[in-house]
Amino acid sequence: MNTITIRLSIMMFLQFFIWGGWFVTLGTFLGGTLGASGSEIGMAFSTQSWGAIIAPFIIGLIADRFFNAERILGILHLVGAALMYMMYMSTDFAGFYPYVLGYMIAYMPTLALVNSVSFGQMADPSKEFGKIRVWGTIGWIVAGLVISYVFSWDSQQGIADGMLRNTFMLCAIASLALGIYSFTLPATPPAAKGSEAASLGQLLGLDALAMLKDRNFFVFFASSVLICIPLAFYYQNANPFLTEIGVENATGKMTLGQVSEVLFMLALPVFLNRFGIKMTLLLGMAAWVLRYALFAFGDAESGLFQLIIGIALHGICYDFFFVSGQIYTNAKAGDKVKSAAQGLITLATYGVGMLVGFWVAGQITDNYAGDAGHAWQQIWLFPAAFAAVVLVLFLLIFKKEEVKADA
Repeated sequence: MNTITIRLSIMMFLQFFIWGGWFVTLGTFLGGTLGASGSEIGMAFSTQSWGAIIAPFIIGLIADRFFNAERILGILHLVGAALMYMMYMSTDFAGFYPYVLGYMIAYMPTLALVNSVSFGQMADPSKEFGKIRVWGTIGWIVAGLVISYVFSWDSQQGIADGMLRNTFMLCAIASLALGIYSFTLPATPPAAKGSEAASLGQLLGLDALAMLKDRNFFVFFASSVLICIPLAFYYQNANPFLTEIGVENATGKMTLGQVSEVLFMLALPVFLNRFGIKMTLLLGMAAWVLRYALFAFGDAESGLFQLIIGIALHGICYDFFFVSGQIYTNAKAGDKVKSAAQGLITLATYGVGMLVGFWVAGQITDNYAGDAGHAWQQIWLFPAAFAAVVLVLFLLIFKKEEVKADA
């Protein structure tokens, strides 16, 4: 491993250590420490969607035109460190929300910037990027293990004592470190400097809207947006659910989902080439239905194995639908609109789809909340049924199509 690879791997590790270090336990912290309602927790999670919607403007109008990627990456993480510290200091939801909104608007563009810095140093990104990106997943896993097994902030006693507040201080320190470290990374000049300015439509991926005339792509596109509603339930409710029913070291156990993601990523090309894009996407959607059914009927004692399997299904849920969907989109788009097509899918899913999903998840969670806790079985059966309906519609309407992936 050469020096550049090591430096980029450290960058990627810190990038996702920061995200995994507070986002997984956010719902538990807001409900347990700040006394937030399900709707308020949904508002906090939806800041990710607002960040995803605003990110193309920051990247396309600023980063790609005027500043080196590593410098704006550093500035955004330094700003993020200050906002994360303010989140740590907040004592109620009204005071917390503006900081988490500001933080996600600053953080979401950095996901594209770390990729830009990495690609700028590579001769063959298709072969080299995976070895660096995997350190991001490792960073996310380490964050969860540290929270559960080193500090026990997510233990029943830790939650009662408000210890999850410390996740924001941990991530503020990591963000400060990455902010400073970013200025030492290799220079990555603006990609579009001196070229014709991108239009607003190009930044948002609107140039790819013509692809929706293709029936199969339209069905896939609509399914991608709709499946984000069940997806939001997992991000928003999984950690509060596990901790409320008495699962110890819930955050650490949830890292099994990221381990699964890495393993199924390796298996994805084989599945695509052997079973085709339709079957692969259907497997991804079926995994969502099964996961939520397992959550609905599992418990912290005799049914713990059902919860563990539900967590481990994350690799199939995410890779077989969202990653294979990116491959499908790339295959369907012409050379001129490949970037626009990926931008459109990202805006539609992480932006619009998740925004609606977090709102729905908040409403459903509030509807089944009571003095004794939540009626989790009813909460989880909703996304299970919703994902099942999307699956059946996709099965009936999407026509079989051949898409090859590099194994």
